[in-house]
Amino acid sequence: MATNILLETGTNELELVEFFIEKDEGIKEYYGINVIKVQEIIRFPELTKVPVTPHECFLGLIRLRDEVIPLVDCGIYLYNKPLDSNGKVIITEFNKMKVGFLVSGLTRIHRISWEEVDPPVGIDYGSKTPCITGVVKFHDHIIFCLDVEKIVADLVPMLANTGIISKENTPKIYKVLIVDDSPTVRNMLINNLSGFDIHATKNGQEALEYLMGLKDTEGDILEKINLVITDIEMPQMDGFTLTKKIKQDPVLQKLPVILFSSMITDKIMHKGQSVGADDQISKPEINELAQRAIKLIENTKK
Repeated sequence: MATNILLETGTNELELVEFFIEKDEGIKEYYGINVIKVQEIIRFPELTKVPVTPHECFLGLIRLRDEVIPLVDCGIYLYNKPLDSNGKVIITEFNKMKVGFLVSGLTRIHRISWEEVDPPVGIDYGSKTPCITGVVKFHDHIIFCLDVEKIVADLVPMLANTGIISKENTPKIYKVLIVDDSPTVRNMLINNLSGFDIHATKNGQEALEYLMGLKDTEGDILEKINLVITDIEMPQMDGFTLTKKIKQDPVLQKLPVILFSSMITDKIMHKGQSVGADDQISKPEINELAQRAIKLIENTKK
């Protein structure tokens, strides 16, 4: 099963692949992954075991055409209960790597607005809470948006991409707006962008309201804010939509925007380009973020 649904960029819409984990006999819990991160969905393939694994939910390696891909059992990770090989494997791509996730079965693909995705704030979902980025409530069930990046980072911490950028010799104070729903990523960016005067918000809607407030005060917008660095996947308003609204505004359009996300791959670079992003940086490229940010700011001032 391949995912070939086309979705217009910048409409604040999301396509969510819904799947389920059978935690006990007859008891299912429902999860979702953004279609953009899903390369394809396959039957359980031939599996190659490896001598040493970082965690018991890492089942081994599968071969998909010319690629070797690690396979993670979501049943073990979420409920400490292995799933059988009758399930489906979701092949994902993010942070310039591919990972397969074994699930009990697929349900459907939903096309919804990011406004329908509630942040999991102040809600305790037990052991699942750290790996949930959002909650979608339907009339008959709830879908947990699964943070596949968090799962991989838990299994292989070196893949968390939280390296620290050199903090030496930043020549000026630059005013930057960081937009990300993850407190971990916000703190990581704040720590890495030394010498920058940073204001942070949790989603695109909060960021837009902040920018509109700056716009309504006297003076050039570039004297109040120099750059926006935004994630793509966020409840309420995503980064594509935020970028589009900035670039369509006669005052805000002068602001350079960097999309900083695990979702940025060669295949979807055109989505960021279509909404006017000035640069797109994937999380493995974080060591380039400060220099590319400064270059954009200085070019805008010329």
